[in-house]
Amino acid sequence: MGTVKCVGILTSGGDAPGMNAAIRAVTRAAIYNGLQVKGIYRGYKGLVTGEIKEFRSQNVSNIIQLGGTILKTARCKEFTTPEGRQLAYDNMKKEGIDALVVIGGDGSLTGARIFAQEFDIPCIGLPGTIDNDLYGTDTTIGYDTALNTILDAVDKIRDTATSHERLFFVEVMGRDAGFLALNGAIASGAEAAIIPEFSTEVDQLEEFIKNGFRKSKNSSIVLVAESELTGGAMHYAERVKNEYPQYDVRVTILGHLQRGGSPTAHDRILASRLGAAAIDAIMEDQRNVMIGIEHDEIVYVPFSKAIKNDKPIKRDLVTVLKELSI
Repeated sequence: MGTVKCVGILTSGGDAPGMNAAIRAVTRAAIYNGLQVKGIYRGYKGLVTGEIKEFRSQNVSNIIQLGGTILKTARCKEFTTPEGRQLAYDNMKKEGIDALVVIGGDGSLTGARIFAQEFDIPCIGLPGTIDNDLYGTDTTIGYDTALNTILDAVDKIRDTATSHERLFFVEVMGRDAGFLALNGAIASGAEAAIIPEFSTEVDQLEEFIKNGFRKSKNSSIVLVAESELTGGAMHYAERVKNEYPQYDVRVTILGHLQRGGSPTAHDRILASRLGAAAIDAIMEDQRNVMIGIEHDEIVYVPFSKAIKNDKPIKRDLVTVLKELSI
């Protein structure tokens, strides 16, 4: 098992429901396997400033149900510089940390990859992001909870949309990935989803109106992924006002609402499995891999693949949405 005796754990980037379940799993699996654990506060920033504390089993008691992250998260400009990473490495050595578990999204894993290469330390990544945009894993920690939050909001919006015979654009998160918008639209019975993956292929608004919107309904809900590629919900509302003035349009931007809340059972189980698997990977001398899940099996995905490759959207889901929204 190499010489790993102490594991450091941090959460980085945007928070996601289930991160605490992952922190708990990593901590307890490490202790179970005879390793020491140190919690690093405020992501890479805490590594640079030395905000590090030893974690025992009781440090992670009663946190599995909490949203957010008890380790906090922060952006860290210093870590993007070689000098900042050197400080981070010095603090790691001072604390006796031999391996690092990083819970976060694309940017967090990119940071881990650079750090691991520069200082030859084992880094294991856990996919913690509501966007579900990491390649090599069927789902990410926080995605299921965010989807359920969207569902709850859209169900409520539909009551108002129906009462007033309006067209509602609901903007959801997802950065440059349409998973939340597309699956949120299917689950909530929305009429359409506007996603960045198809923004260059077709005029999604024109297609939606052309497909006989309102043929059989007096109100409609369209989920829009926030993205520079789509322009977001406000952009489409503006277009409808100009191009189809007969429609009464409203916009709801769900924003950070999607990041919060108690994680669903699915996210708690996923985070627990991935967290325990991170320690297995360290015990097996793995390095520079993200722990993913494919077909309900744990997989090790090299950082280079997880970060570089775009996760494809399933086209048949688009067809399902189209067929069911008539």
